[in-house]
Amino acid sequence: MRNHSAQEWECAADVVVVGAGIAGLTTALGLRARGLRVMVVAASTRLTATALAQGGVAVVDGGDPLDSPALHVADTVAAGAGLVEPRAAQLVVAHGAAAVATLIQRGARFDHDENGTLRRTMEGGHSRPRIIHAGGDATGAEIQRALVRAAGHEHPGIVVLDGSTVTDLAVQAGAVVGARVIDEAGATGIIHAPAVVLATGGLGQLYEVTTNPAGARGDGIELALRAGATVADMEFVQFHPTMLYLPHASGTSPLISEAVRGEGAILLDHDGQRVTDPGDGGDLAPRDIVARAIARRMARAGTNHVYLDARHLPGFAQRFPTITRLCRAEGIEPAHDLIPVAPGAHYHCGGISTDAWGRTTVPGLYAVGEVARTGLHGANRLASNSLLEAAVMGDRAARAITADDWPRNRASLDQDSFDAPALEPSAVPRDATEADDLPGLMSQHAGVVRDESGLERLAGILAGSWTGPALVARAIVHGALHRRETRGCHTRTDHPRSDPAAARSTSLRLAHGALIPEDLEVPVHA
Repeated sequence: MRNHSAQEWECAADVVVVGAGIAGLTTALGLRARGLRVMVVAASTRLTATALAQGGVAVVDGGDPLDSPALHVADTVAAGAGLVEPRAAQLVVAHGAAAVATLIQRGARFDHDENGTLRRTMEGGHSRPRIIHAGGDATGAEIQRALVRAAGHEHPGIVVLDGSTVTDLAVQAGAVVGARVIDEAGATGIIHAPAVVLATGGLGQLYEVTTNPAGARGDGIELALRAGATVADMEFVQFHPTMLYLPHASGTSPLISEAVRGEGAILLDHDGQRVTDPGDGGDLAPRDIVARAIARRMARAGTNHVYLDARHLPGFAQRFPTITRLCRAEGIEPAHDLIPVAPGAHYHCGGISTDAWGRTTVPGLYAVGEVARTGLHGANRLASNSLLEAAVMGDRAARAITADDWPRNRASLDQDSFDAPALEPSAVPRDATEADDLPGLMSQHAGVVRDESGLERLAGILAGSWTGPALVARAIVHGALHRRETRGCHTRTDHPRSDPAAARSTSLRLAHGALIPEDLEVPVHA
């Protein structure tokens, strides 16, 4: 690392990975295994969306003779409400077993039954019990622990800048050639690299209540837009149906895993009546259906939550230790009490457009995990497909980066001899435009249910925002306004039915301050 002053530094790497969840660390480990020097820039290596994930990994590995990759693909396509790209689903499902085996090889300890085989559970939208867990409801925490430990063992080939933030991507002649960083000490710097991987997670903190960690405001999407990349399906924000309802809470709140309903818990309103319609799949319907059912029941009854009844489940505390601890901290004993729940922002099904190797529309820029739009999730993510996708795509991105033909020799990037090029800023200058109370406005007008008047009002407030969370919110609102139908986790009360003519993805790019719609032409390759 070359220091120019106390406030400025620069260095070089083969690849910069932004984010330290399952997608980022899987990519970094795959790159290091292929001999590349990697710098991981992360706000935290502990508090990630991966670490907070209670749910498991959906995988078909031959352990269930009644399950098959074709069934898993069919479930994924059905949940995605007409916008899943079947080849993307086939690809991720086909590589799932190998990805889980790699996680195990790297030290992740999944739950086993009394016969020593991986324990599988059912979750909403799945036709077979194919979800594997770790620690009952601490799957993400275990995966995070294992990958952080594995990355540490690869030192010095992987350098982790913990507590650091990428503020912008360096762009030269239309290609990404590095990243601007503020490190833990507050010093600014530039990392020169011919490849940057965005693995920054989601955008739930754009809403009042979310499962996402602090800082999850779509920063990776903002960076990609400002660098000229295409984003797609921005309107599809998935709301988890059952977040633990905490009066007056805002920001990150605990979720009550879908696995609880998978074990037989039921949703009840304040009168003790079932909330969901058995004809739509009941409490184990895809998340968009359950979240809508809860929102409608709350609106009709004038309440701000419903209840999850798990009192009849044997051994709840042993099966769900994390959830039990979270409930008890709020004075709720799941064995005896109803658990108050409400929908909250959970997962973004859209994101930066990529091919099936993580390549974006900008040379040198890759995206993996929740920040990427691969075509797997369509209009609504199937439960427990997120950790699966992140593990599969992290490995594929590492393979692609290694194979791609760069316009310059990596050997010339040695940090002791590197002659830094003149780095151009991203295409769009920063400004300070920021809406007051953005999470409140997003929750009110672009939340579980939406309509044209609310979206138009929000679009007017956000107009002219070229940077920060407001830019990402602007892209969500743009997509939601132009999708005049209800599909997946996008619900328009003024257009309550799906329109067959609208069964296609929407994509955007940023140019001269305007979000420009364009045809989505990112191929999916096997």
